[in-house]
Amino acid sequence: MNITPTKLPGSLLFELPRFSDQRGFFQENFRAAAYQAAGITQPLLQDNWSRSVKGVLRGMHFQRTQPQGKLISVLRGEIFDVAVDIRPGSTSFGQWQGIVLSEHSAQQLWLPPGFAHGFLVLSDIADVLYKTSSYYNSADEGSFCWNDSDLAIAWPQQPTQLSAKDAAAPAFYQALA
Repeated sequence: MNITPTKLPGSLLFELPRFSDQRGFFQENFRAAAYQAAGITQPLLQDNWSRSVKGVLRGMHFQRTQPQGKLISVLRGEIFDVAVDIRPGSTSFGQWQGIVLSEHSAQQLWLPPGFAHGFLVLSDIADVLYKTSSYYNSADEGSFCWNDSDLAIAWPQQPTQLSAKDAAAPAFYQALA
């Protein structure tokens, strides 16, 4: 497995070995010891799976008092995955990164606790699987608008679908107040 640090401190891009032949491929998607050796010491407690159609934007979401680390994989399709550092006191607070993740790339993205997360679906359909380091708690959830001018996230295209909650999300600094 190849591990590459990303632009935001603590975030890692994993490239997994994939074995392909005329039948298809085999890939080991998770082995706790390998991620622990890479520095991910939090237990990964919950799996979430979303399926979305082209143009759907999900995000930008976070948990306020029980932040979740996320190990993100795309099982089907392609997404533009975005993370924003919301860790108080971080040298990269308010900075974002965008990475294309695809079923073809055999890559996973690790976001440590303290990042907001969202993604835009680029393919006709995308199945996104992410393991989290804490359980989802709707009472602890926060979000901010995907197109906040203070962040200036360079989405590759405009979304065509947002949830009502995401469409009504407050500005970045307002959401974190």
